[in-house]
Amino acid sequence: MTDSQVTPSFRLAYVPGVTPTKWVRIWNERRVDVPLTLVAVAAGEAFELLRGGGADAGFVRLPVDRTDLSAIPLYTETTVVVIPKDHVVAAVEEASTEDLADEIVLHPLDDTLDWENLPGQPANERPATTADAIELVAAGVGVLAVPQSLARLHHRKDLTYRPLSGAPESRIALSWPEEATTDLVEDFIGIVRGRTVNSSRGRTQAQGSAPDQPKRKRPDTGGTAKRKPAAGKPTAKSTGKSSGKSSGKPGKGARSGSGGASKGGKRGKPRGRS
Repeated sequence: MTDSQVTPSFRLAYVPGVTPTKWVRIWNERRVDVPLTLVAVAAGEAFELLRGGGADAGFVRLPVDRTDLSAIPLYTETTVVVIPKDHVVAAVEEASTEDLADEIVLHPLDDTLDWENLPGQPANERPATTADAIELVAAGVGVLAVPQSLARLHHRKDLTYRPLSGAPESRIALSWPEEATTDLVEDFIGIVRGRTVNSSRGRTQAQGSAPDQPKRKRPDTGGTAKRKPAAGKPTAKSTGKSSGKSSGKPGKGARSGSGGASKGGKRGKPRGRS
């Protein structure tokens, strides 16, 4: 099978916590001819996957090395602290890093937050993964600060979380190899940026949809316009003729338009007799 006969496809990587469902749905509606394959990847391995050609583009966490990768920042996540439901911090709507001064704050090796100074007390060992750290929180060993999406991903009935102020935040971006900015990558960028299918910057037309047609003018209904009196033609007012209304005096009715005779008997005889 030659390269021209290979069915095109688009591989989209995503790190834990990202939910690409919305963008995948739009892609499937617009590009029914190109199947999209999702590739789950750990946050620390996403960039090597893109560089190695394992995916055409991917949702990653910033920062991104712009030497060979392009990136479009999308949104910033809220940082939360994961705690047992009976923890004292669960009584407040929002916690601060100062509130964790006496707590053991777990710091997993795959942490996505760029801490300058980790709050609280350090644990004896760093958990290998965020999932392992969640298990330790459930066991009452300590608490964990993570992006909110990861707290939801690892939700447990015995745990809860609260927004954490004073902590670094994680930002999500769409990234791809700069030298591999293909037409399909451009199509997906358009979807992520919210371009419509008929956008002047979009590349594709929805499959099966007809191109826009120019609007047609409404056909003439054939109605005739009201005619205006010809210029210079005398009207009833200018000739002094009666409009048909009675003058109020007995015996003086309005003249008929057909015979010109008056309804008042003797008054209707022609003048000029001796």
